[in-house]
Amino acid sequence: MTATRSRKSTANGSANPFTTYIQKQLPELIPPLIAIAIFLAIWQLLSSTGITKLPGPISLWTEQRTRELLLYPFLDRGGLDKGMFWQTLASLQRVAIGYSLAAVVGISLGIWIGTTRAVDKALDPIFQFLRTVAPLAWVPIALAALQKNEPAALFVIFITSIWPILINTAVGVKQIPQDYNNVAKVLQLSKQEYFFNILIPSALPYIFTGLRIAIGLAWLAIIAAEIVMSGIVGIGFFIWDAYQNNYVSDIFLALLYIGSVGLLLDKGMNYLQHLILPGEQK
Repeated sequence: MTATRSRKSTANGSANPFTTYIQKQLPELIPPLIAIAIFLAIWQLLSSTGITKLPGPISLWTEQRTRELLLYPFLDRGGLDKGMFWQTLASLQRVAIGYSLAAVVGISLGIWIGTTRAVDKALDPIFQFLRTVAPLAWVPIALAALQKNEPAALFVIFITSIWPILINTAVGVKQIPQDYNNVAKVLQLSKQEYFFNILIPSALPYIFTGLRIAIGLAWLAIIAAEIVMSGIVGIGFFIWDAYQNNYVSDIFLALLYIGSVGLLLDKGMNYLQHLILPGEQK
């Protein structure tokens, strides 16, 4: 009887947040899946009729090399000859490091700028200038300064993803209602109490917006950086190497991985925001 009640309470009461989130997202998956199926069918038709010289999506299976990469993602022959899992994992590790650094620095600077008007006026033109520089433009500068591919790739990720975090955090801090500040003065809150009870909760929706934009930019940046960095394991260099060897189907497979990982990163950040700020995310 106790076990039965427990199962019923689990089914009817406190459901797993992740399961609930997935159930809400499932109906939204049907339209994109239909659209993808139509797109792939048209692409295959254009390829089969010779209208486009690109191989169709079915080449992912018909091309022996691409089929092996598809079926054996954990393949590792040493050096740069690795399966898609390891290529993607190498890129994700760089993204995790560069993005984490950007989040820490961006949020810290954003709070400082948002709470200090003089600093805001001094640094805002510089930040607005730097944020418009394309990720690829930073690659030669990073290579010249750091002399090694790995730290240069991390710098490109960092410098690309920091701006939306920094700017959105600063905007969030500036948008704190004046009533909240008045209440803090009346209650004579300490700086620590004001920071954790008013500033962070008020700015958090803006911070998450910046973090969500930045994770996509970080993933884009590492792909761009790895394409021009020779001899580095990563999905970006894999694409460039496949292009050099005319393995077009391999490029399509890599793009499938890139898009899938990018989607998962975005949905993961969306889910995290849904957990922390349920009222802010539908």
